Amino acid sequence: MIDLYFLILVWYAVAAGLVLVGFGLFGRKPSGFTVALAAGVEAGLLVQLVLSIGLVAMGETAAIDTWEFFGYLVVALLVPVAGVFWALVETTRWSTVIMGASVLTIAVMLVRMQQIWTGTNPITA
Repeated sequence: MIDLYFLILVWYAVAAGLVLVGFGLFGRKPSGFTVALAAGVEAGLLVQLVLSIGLVAMGETAAIDTWEFFGYLVVALLVPVAGVFWALVETTRWSTVIMGASVLTIAVMLVRMQQIWTGTNPITA
């Protein structure tokens, strides 16, 4: 993983997740804006997938386990999609909170993916 891209993506996911949870708690139902916040995280994950495939193709490997890293990445790609799907099926304020929770889950998964890739804890490093 590229460190700068990791930092940008994790902070965007935290900010978007908190905004979505806040919107939901204040009664806002899913809208184009809220779905776009979650879609931004998904787009960032797709870029991360392309970057990671490129790094592995150039001979780099994860410090702990490359297969585990890609397993996390594939699951992370599914989480925002599931959150948005839920929000579009059940259009209540709580579905916006669920979208936010799914995006915050991605932030946690990104930290774990960075740990797998570098072999160090990005929080204490």
